Amino acid sequence: MIEFSAISPFVIFFASIATSNMILNNFLGMCSYLTISSEYKTATGLGKAVTLVIVVTNVINWLVYHYVIVPLNIEYMRYIIFIMVIAALVQIIEMAMDRYLPDLHANLGIFLPLITVNCAILGSTLFMIIRLYGFWQSLLFGIGSGLGWWMAICMLAAIRERMARAKLPPGLAGAGITFIITGLMALAFIGFSGIFTIQ
Repeated sequence: MIEFSAISPFVIFFASIATSNMILNNFLGMCSYLTISSEYKTATGLGKAVTLVIVVTNVINWLVYHYVIVPLNIEYMRYIIFIMVIAALVQIIEMAMDRYLPDLHANLGIFLPLITVNCAILGSTLFMIIRLYGFWQSLLFGIGSGLGWWMAICMLAAIRERMARAKLPPGLAGAGITFIITGLMALAFIGFSGIFTIQ
């Protein structure tokens, strides 16, 4: 069995971008990934927001888990507490985007508040706890997971924008070709599994 606490934070960082990518390996956060990826600019905005939320919630949830949940012996409430932290942070980001980036806020629509229930964010926190990561491991895992999610949605958005001008067979248009592209991207990322892996 892998001793996750002994893995270098930098290995965790690079692995969470490539070989343990939240979308292409764990298939977490697929709903917003598939829906928002039709336009590159909007996908980039959502990718930045998800990355910020993952990084900050990983740090806060690590601190809350080790300094509040474990000392008070309330591990059975950890899911509720983690989701409360995520929801509070998303609310703050949504208010800031509404104030300072109204165009992006309008483009993201319902998917901005739905970052709260993006399973990639909660999944990142749970992986961190289950694998017994230290603080620096958790921080770099959060950064890598966010960057990996952001990279994947931007890659798909760039391909979909390019294909919007192409004629596709009717059976492949829409979701069909999107799933095929996602599968091919996942296969390409498997090629890095000999370099960095944390599974």
